[in-house]
Amino acid sequence: MTGSSAGLAVRSYSELLVADPAWPALEAAARQSGRVTILPCDAAAARMCIEQLQVTTRSSLGALAHETGGLLIDSGWLRLFGSGHTRMRRTLGGWNKALGIPVADFLVVGDDIVGGAFAINGGALGPALGNVFYFAPDALAWEDMELGHGALLEWAFEGNVEQFYEHLRWPGWQEDVAVLGGDQALCLYPPPWCKEGQDVSKVARGMVSAHELWGIQHEFAEQLESYVHDVEWT
Repeated sequence: MTGSSAGLAVRSYSELLVADPAWPALEAAARQSGRVTILPCDAAAARMCIEQLQVTTRSSLGALAHETGGLLIDSGWLRLFGSGHTRMRRTLGGWNKALGIPVADFLVVGDDIVGGAFAINGGALGPALGNVFYFAPDALAWEDMELGHGALLEWAFEGNVEQFYEHLRWPGWQEDVAVLGGDQALCLYPPPWCKEGQDVSKVARGMVSAHELWGIQHEFAEQLESYVHDVEWT
């Protein structure tokens, strides 16, 4: 990935395209799952995305960057980034830039509609390099999923997504998701990280941009971390 390969020669577009790409198997698994919408990609955008990431099409990351505009899972509750589409303009690498986060720290590869985010750890999230971490909106903290990106896709296609989100979903969530764009989210109030917001069926839900919700949650996370630090040293 760009940033993690400092000092290495930049590979050309043709060098990033390999004879045994990951996409055919991933596409078959995505279509078989019945819960995945594959957003088509623009060839120029796909080329730019994979060149910036500097990953080959043999990897799951390169496959999504080069072959898709992104993936919508479970009617769009979960969004995994590719090279962008009108339904989800955020891209692999591009979303990091919009958030002001160096790709070398961690690469954000997807999110969900309630502010959870998935990122490949480049070192800023702890010693488990290459693992996917989940920013949990009910804990305001990054949690190691102990998965690589390829395993994340397997989980999204065939795994226990419903169980994973059981405490963050409410009756009728499908209708709320249906009116959201791929770059929008729902801000829950009271938020799920506080006692009053733990029953998400009883909270208010407001439509915001994914960028705005990221800012809100990470500002709260920084404030809570600062508070805990102050208490520990008092």
